[in-house]
Amino acid sequence: MLLSIVIPVMNEAGNIIALYEKLKSVLAKINHEIIYVDDGGTDDTPNIIAKLQKRDNKIRLVQFRRNFGKSAALAAGFRNAEGSVIITMDGDLQDDPSDIPKLLKRIDDGFDLVVGWKQKKYKWYELKLIPSKIFNLLTSMLTGVRLHDIDCPFKAFRREVTNGLSIYGELYRYIPVLVHQKGFKVTEVEVKNLPRKYGKSKFGTDRLVKGFLDLITVFFLTRFKKRPSHFFGSLGLFLLMLGVVLGIYLAIKRFIFGVLIVKEAYIMLAVLFVILGVQFISTGLIGEMLINNRDREEEYCVVKKK
Repeated sequence: MLLSIVIPVMNEAGNIIALYEKLKSVLAKINHEIIYVDDGGTDDTPNIIAKLQKRDNKIRLVQFRRNFGKSAALAAGFRNAEGSVIITMDGDLQDDPSDIPKLLKRIDDGFDLVVGWKQKKYKWYELKLIPSKIFNLLTSMLTGVRLHDIDCPFKAFRREVTNGLSIYGELYRYIPVLVHQKGFKVTEVEVKNLPRKYGKSKFGTDRLVKGFLDLITVFFLTRFKKRPSHFFGSLGLFLLMLGVVLGIYLAIKRFIFGVLIVKEAYIMLAVLFVILGVQFISTGLIGEMLINNRDREEEYCVVKKK
């Protein structure tokens, strides 16, 4: 078995050597390759990796011309990986290579994706913990995937999982959801969370906003990708019925009870609800026709055995 280690890096010059040495101590008896994906960093990271390549022919470097984001870096790593099992981890030394055997054991147990569950040593009142808790709770509620640390970068994949995985934007956060939706078996194991020694964290408030918007995208893709009329149609029917009921109420009030003065705003609201309802239903039907014309069902099915 060939094991591929995919490591997206950006401005991690201070961590490359130490991470490499830790990896080699764990992988000494395992047939492996290490793929670094430099995501358009500006420090000496690529040169350090190039020097390591001269010492070790199992190291490969994929270098972007500019920063394209972590999803693009992971996708490039998956395309270049040749192993039957692929492990992803960050290059900041916060993922401990000594936990790799734990991930591989769960792969051997029959799981297709193993997600790390970082044992973060934060106090309950630390603000940094709150966004993570909210993020994991919302993701679990909307997608049904029950994991403690769904955004953990430390993961192990079977090759067939990454072959059909399409990620972009901030969707790398939701890899377990996308994988689970295809019918693969997903589990988690506890892993250590080491403190950062060098470099700066890439975490920022803008990632929270992007992550929430992508959560909506993932929810729609996993629930309604093949049946958009169920989403738009349900919303459209609700608005249409609301408009009809309000219109009937106004008509009864005018023609049966003889109330001559009906507020114009109510009439406009009833008409608006009807128009919006028809538009949403039409959008769902158009989506269904596009899917029927362009896609085949087997393209969304993952075959376990033939």
